[in-house]
Amino acid sequence: MGGCVSTSSQSNCSSRSNGETVSPACLGMGFCGQKRTKRTFSEHLVTMHNLSSIPNRVFMNGKSRTSCIFTQQGRKGVNQDAMIVWEDFMLEDVTFCGVFDGHGPHGHLVARKVRDALPIKLLSFLLSSQSRQNASGKACFKGNIKKADTGDTEKDGSPEDKLNSLWKEAFLKSYKSMDKELKSHPNLDCFCSGSTAITIVKQGANLFMGYIGDSRAIMGSKDNNDSMVAIQLTVDLKPDLPREAERIKRCKGRVFALQDEPEVSRVWLPFDDAPGLAMARAFGDFCLKEYGVISIPEFSHRTLTDRDQFIVLASDGVWDVLSNDEVVEIVSSAPTRASAARILVDAAAREWKLKYPTSKMDDCAVVCLYLDGKMDSESDYDEQGFSSATLQSNHSGNAIESDDGQKSEPSLQRNFTVRSSDESDTYGKVSVEDEGNGETVAAEDQNWSGLEGVTRVNSLVQLPRFLEERQNP
Repeated sequence: MGGCVSTSSQSNCSSRSNGETVSPACLGMGFCGQKRTKRTFSEHLVTMHNLSSIPNRVFMNGKSRTSCIFTQQGRKGVNQDAMIVWEDFMLEDVTFCGVFDGHGPHGHLVARKVRDALPIKLLSFLLSSQSRQNASGKACFKGNIKKADTGDTEKDGSPEDKLNSLWKEAFLKSYKSMDKELKSHPNLDCFCSGSTAITIVKQGANLFMGYIGDSRAIMGSKDNNDSMVAIQLTVDLKPDLPREAERIKRCKGRVFALQDEPEVSRVWLPFDDAPGLAMARAFGDFCLKEYGVISIPEFSHRTLTDRDQFIVLASDGVWDVLSNDEVVEIVSSAPTRASAARILVDAAAREWKLKYPTSKMDDCAVVCLYLDGKMDSESDYDEQGFSSATLQSNHSGNAIESDDGQKSEPSLQRNFTVRSSDESDTYGKVSVEDEGNGETVAAEDQNWSGLEGVTRVNSLVQLPRFLEERQNP
C-alpha cells in the first residue's frame, strides 16, 4: 500500500518538563489538610519508561480488582484496538478506563501511544490545575461531592461545579497535548492514521468522561422494577451528526457516503475523494485537521447511584452489530464477571458473521467496569481459561508493545488475541512467533489490510492519491 507522508514538524514535543514544580493535588485525594510541599513533576507521576512497573494498570486480556477487559483481532490485519484499566489512578477509589480504536496504516501504534500517554497527561494537567487553585487560596474539596445546600453557595460556584471545572479543563488540555505530541512525533506518522478515544474516570460516586470518535460507553442500571436497562453515556461522534457535519463543511471538508455503503458517512478532502474517514473527531489524521476533523473531546459528568451496576466501554466493532440493550443483557447474564468482556466479544463476532458475511469483521475491544468494586473469586476466574499472572504484570509485553516502531516490526506488535479453532484456517496456515510475548500471528495478517476494497468496517477508505506522487517525484 505504501506509507503516508507526514507533513508535521519533527520537533520533539513532551507533555511536561521533569523539572516542573507541582503542589500536591487536593481534590479529595488524601492531601487536604496536609502541609504543602513543592515536589517535582517526576515525583508525582510515572513516566513512559516505568509504566510496566505499575501493579494496578491492566492493558491486555484479563481482569483487575473491579473490571475485565478483552480484545480480539478482526479480519483486516493487525489488531488496531487498545484498552486500559488503571486502578488507584491517583489514590484509592479512583479508576481510569479507556478504549482506543486505531485506523490507517499506523493506527495500531497510534492507539497504543494514546493508551500509554493520555492517562499521564490527564493526571499531569489535573495536578497542575489543582496546584493553581491551591496557590490562589481556594478551599480544597473532597472527591465525593454532593449537591451543595441552597443556603450557602459561593460566588464562584458550588464544590460540584469546581470539581467539574477541574476535570473538564484536565480532559481538554490532555487531549490537546496528546494530539500535539502525535503531530510532532519523530517516529510515528499520523498524517493518514489516527485513533478514537473513550476515557472515563470513576472517582467515588462521580463519573467523568471525555471522548472523541465513534467508540461508545454505556451503563447497565436497574430501573424501579429492578430490571436491567441500558443507559448510553456517550454520543458516537460521526460525520452525519448535524453539528459535526456543519463544522466540517465550514472548514471546506466534504461529508458524504459511498454508494456501496450508504449508511456510513465519511469525511473527504475538498480536492480529492480521499481519505474517507468514518468519524468526525480523532487523534491524528492530520491530513484532515484543517478541514474540520478535530481532537477536542466531548466532556460530561454523571453522579452514580446504587442502582448503577456496571459500565461497558467498547470500540465500534461491538456497536456495529450489537445494540445497547443486547450488550447489557450479555454482560449481566455472564456466568462470571471475569468472563463478561470475552463473552461480549464472542457474541459480537457471531453477529458479524450473521449480519455482514461479506464484510471483514472489525477489531473488538471491551472494558467492563463493575461499580460495586467486586469481582469473582480466583477459582472462578481460572475456570474461564485466563492466566491471572498475565493480567497483573504484563511487564515483558508492555515494553515491546509500547515501542513506536523503533525496535521491531510494528505489524507484529499486538494485544493478546484469542481465536476459536474453526477460525484458524481463515487467517492463514503459516504463522510466526512474536518474540517477547509468545503470541502467534498469522502470516497473511502481518500487513495492514484495512484499505482493501470498500466495506462498512473501514474507518479509512483510501490514502490521498497525491501523496504517492510526492514520494515518487
